[in-house]
Amino acid sequence: MLALAAVLVAGGCSNPFEKSSNLEPPAPLTEYTPSAKLTTVWSRNVGSGAGKRYLRLRPAVLENRVFAAESSGDVSAYDVATGEEIWRTATDTPVSGGPGVGDDLVVVGTSDGEVLALKADNGEVAWRRRVTSEVLAAPAVGQGVVVVRTQDGKLAGLATSDGTQLWVYDRAVPALSLRGTSAPVVDGDMVVAGLDSGLLVALAVKDGSLIWESRIAIPSGRSELERLVDIDADPVVQSAVIYVVTYQGRVGAVERITGRLQWRRDMSSHAGLGLSRDQIFISDSDSFVWAIDRDNSASVWRQDKLARRALTPPTVFGEHVAVGDFEGYIHLLDRDDGRLAARERVDGDGIAAAPVAVGDLLLVYGRGGTLTALRSE
Repeated sequence: MLALAAVLVAGGCSNPFEKSSNLEPPAPLTEYTPSAKLTTVWSRNVGSGAGKRYLRLRPAVLENRVFAAESSGDVSAYDVATGEEIWRTATDTPVSGGPGVGDDLVVVGTSDGEVLALKADNGEVAWRRRVTSEVLAAPAVGQGVVVVRTQDGKLAGLATSDGTQLWVYDRAVPALSLRGTSAPVVDGDMVVAGLDSGLLVALAVKDGSLIWESRIAIPSGRSELERLVDIDADPVVQSAVIYVVTYQGRVGAVERITGRLQWRRDMSSHAGLGLSRDQIFISDSDSFVWAIDRDNSASVWRQDKLARRALTPPTVFGEHVAVGDFEGYIHLLDRDDGRLAARERVDGDGIAAAPVAVGDLLLVYGRGGTLTALRSE
C-alpha cells in the first residue's frame, strides 16, 4: 500500500494499478447468487468526465435536479427523474473539484486555482474568484458563504453574492501527502474539514475562526510515506456526531459541539465512508468493505471479494450498500451481511466518485463522462 501511496502522491493516472508493477493485481470478479437486479433508468453523456486525471467529480443534487461537471469545463444540470438536460454551460476552464450546491448556486473549483459560481436555475456564470492553488474537492455552500479547500492546505470563505473573500484559514501541510483533499462540510454555523496532517477542524462559517480541532491519527514511522495520515475522505455529520477516516490511521466518531473523540479504531482509507442509522460502511485502502457499529466501532462484517479494485466510498441505497470500482462496475452489497447482491457496468473508464442515492434512484458518474440513473429491483 505504500507503493500505492506513492502513485497517488504523484497523481494524475487514470488507473492506480497500471503504474506500479509490484502491486498485487485487482481481485477478479467472482460468481455470486444475485438477490437484487440493477436496471438503467436513464443515461447521459456529460462530456469527457475526469479525462486522464484521477478526479472525484461527484454529482450533486438540489431539489429535482442533478448537477455534474467534467474536467474540460462543462457543467450541466439534468432532471433527476428523466435525465432530461436542463442546461449546459461551457466554462472553458479545467474543472478539478465539485460541484457543490446551495444558496441557488452551483460551485466548482479548477486546477488553475479558480472558483466559479453558476446560477442553479439557468447555468449562467454568477462570478469567478481566484484562490491560492488547485481545488480538488467540492466546495461547500451555506450561510451565505462558499467554503473552498485548496491543495496548499488552506480553507477560504467566499461570499455567495459576489465571491468576495471573507476569510482564510491556513495550516501547514506535511512534506508529503496524497494527491487529493477531503471536501469541507457546512453544518449550520460550522464548517468541518479534514486536513493532511490527520487533524479534523471545525471553523465558524462566517469568519473562519477556529472552534476546535481533533487529532484523529498520529503520524508514525521512519519514512515520509509511512507517516502519511491524510484525511482525504469527506467527513460525514449526522445526529450531532462527525464520522471521519484517515489514510494509514484511524476511523473516529467526534462530538460536533466539542470536538471530543467518542471512539476511534485503526483503519486506513483514502476513499471514504457512508452511514446508515446503525452502521458505518468503509472502503478501506485494500478495497475491503467494512460495516462497523456506529456506537462502539465493533465490526459487523467485512467483504473482501472486491480487494484492490480501487473502490469508491460506499453509498447506502435502500437495503444495500453501493460501491463503484476502477473497471466501471457498480456492486450492491447486502447491508445485513455484506454479501454480493447485484452488479452492473456503467462506464468502461471506471468510477472514482461515490454514487449518489436519491429516493429509489442511484446516480453514478463514471470517469468517462457517463451519468447513469439506476434502480434496484
